[in-house]
Amino acid sequence: MRGKHVLIGVTGGIAAYKVGTLIRELVKSGAEVKVMMTEAGARFVSPLTFSALSKNPVLTDLWSSNQSSDSDISTQHIDLANWADVLVIAPASANTIAKLACGISDNLLTIVSLATSRPVILAPTMDAEMYLHEVTQKNLATLSERGYFIVPPAEGELASGLKGPGRLPEIKILTDTIENILTHADRDLIKKRILVTAGPTYEAIDPVRFIGNRSSGKMGFAIARAAAQRGAEVTLIAGPVALETPRNVKRIDVESAQEMLSAVLRYSKKTDAVIMAAAVADFTPAHPAKQKIKKQPGVHSLDLPLKATPDILAALGCSKRNTILAGFALETTDGLSGAKEKLRKKNIDLIVLNSFNKQNRVFGSHENTVTIIDKRGDVERLPKLPKFEVANKILDKIRDLL
Repeated sequence: MRGKHVLIGVTGGIAAYKVGTLIRELVKSGAEVKVMMTEAGARFVSPLTFSALSKNPVLTDLWSSNQSSDSDISTQHIDLANWADVLVIAPASANTIAKLACGISDNLLTIVSLATSRPVILAPTMDAEMYLHEVTQKNLATLSERGYFIVPPAEGELASGLKGPGRLPEIKILTDTIENILTHADRDLIKKRILVTAGPTYEAIDPVRFIGNRSSGKMGFAIARAAAQRGAEVTLIAGPVALETPRNVKRIDVESAQEMLSAVLRYSKKTDAVIMAAAVADFTPAHPAKQKIKKQPGVHSLDLPLKATPDILAALGCSKRNTILAGFALETTDGLSGAKEKLRKKNIDLIVLNSFNKQNRVFGSHENTVTIIDKRGDVERLPKLPKFEVANKILDKIRDLL
């Protein structure tokens, strides 16, 4: 980590005293470390301690003009956000997590978090009941979807005397996470143009009803967000989903498979890679009704003729030249052989196998278990990971193929 800039945010929690060891390990590895603390964080550990360990002044107050800093009050938060290669919030209290999820910026730490475009790592640390509370879990899920890296707390005896999740993870886990994320923070996809598709398609039965699927779009959006963070010029073609557009991503909204095909053919020109993460419908009603179909007395069934939708990935594979093509395959059984056959038949370079089962629900989840297969025959089975981490693993493969 030599030469890397690590900004640490310390919030209120008994685990704050362990951050001193984290700072020392980062400095030993060659990183330059700066620390900012919330008012509550400074009640647990003196800022002087972290200043001595980091060899930099510790910032605690957004409004103080007498802190040792090269910035004035008006630009301090922007300068810190731009200085950092990574922001690590440890310990991350339930209060700060809630503020970040809601976009509240009422202290230096939350303002810098909102201003930075760099990766942000959160180490939630609190009592087990607070950590497991549905509000905290929802806030963490929201932040994970936005691209924050969440390091789960360790389990054990807590300050309250109770046992459960809530302890600060081992320092080695934190330093390994920081080092791994900094590897991707080097913006290794600068000047690369990447097209990503995400979400389901809706195939109209009538003006009210449609045939669709359970895809949430979270995997595709995670890929788009990760690619943009790594410096790529990203276009995201999204089916009907209720997700925030990632920062620095151009978004095109579509509804049907035909609309997605048209958009993909238009925007895939002069791209370096196309990642088809969308769950495109295989069939569409042959004759959509122009008016709402109503129940009729005595009629107990409805015949709905279907026709196949265009195979977007196959169409790209037939005409591809120097573009890297990646697709997804969802199987309800062990579909490794089927995924390999799909890769070969459709002339693509990479396929991501989703195995849908009780242990891996896929749809709407914040985590995923996948197997990545490339055209060279390499097979990489990943453990269950947050979708943002899966996205970076996929992009690592794409980068190696470019």
